[in-house]
Amino acid sequence: MYKIDFSDFFTSAFSVDCLIFGFTEGKIKTLLIKRSIDPYKDYWAIPGDLVYPDEDLPFAAERILCELTGLTNVQMHQAHTFGSPSRHPQGRVITIAYYALVRIEEVSIKASSWADEVRWEPVLEVGDLAFDHNEILEATFDRLNKQLSIEPICFELLAEKFTLSEFQQLFEYSKGIPFDKANFRKKIKGIPLVKHTEKQTNVKHRPANLFSFNASEELGRLDENEWFFKM
Repeated sequence: MYKIDFSDFFTSAFSVDCLIFGFTEGKIKTLLIKRSIDPYKDYWAIPGDLVYPDEDLPFAAERILCELTGLTNVQMHQAHTFGSPSRHPQGRVITIAYYALVRIEEVSIKASSWADEVRWEPVLEVGDLAFDHNEILEATFDRLNKQLSIEPICFELLAEKFTLSEFQQLFEYSKGIPFDKANFRKKIKGIPLVKHTEKQTNVKHRPANLFSFNASEELGRLDENEWFFKM
């Protein structure tokens, strides 16, 4: 009779990777750190680290994000788990990806601990990352795109007051296709937006009107199971 060596099941480590998304300059960006330690020294990577043996996963995500980037009070959501036996060169490490949406202009980041540098990088322009972080980023960004189609989470990325052009640019970047201006604005008529009396400032072009999302109102004529970009 085959005997199972249960000690083999207690030799894996766990880590957490924190994907933070923001929107600026017409692009959805992700927060990256430059590693100062091996493995993958001097590579850019998603902020992440090992989970302490006595630490719960959500607390680990908060701690790791703060230690490496200085970010605190960020609401993170669990996305995927990645467990390829060969994903880490030092042994079996199963990682849990968390993600959050922030307004870049409202947060302050700083490299600390073993992160040499920290920066916002457009998601579609990210180069080769450490470990399997390109796969993790791709899978999590895909999840974000699906949520953008069914939930009004886009307003967590946009500034509190935004232009309709910025609104359109966010979805164009997310979907990877351009939208006709007139059709786009016709499509969003059912969304409760508040038009403000003030306009953009410090711009070289004609200042545009500013809008905000009225979360207290119901979503008008939208279908029950659809936000507005079900694609």
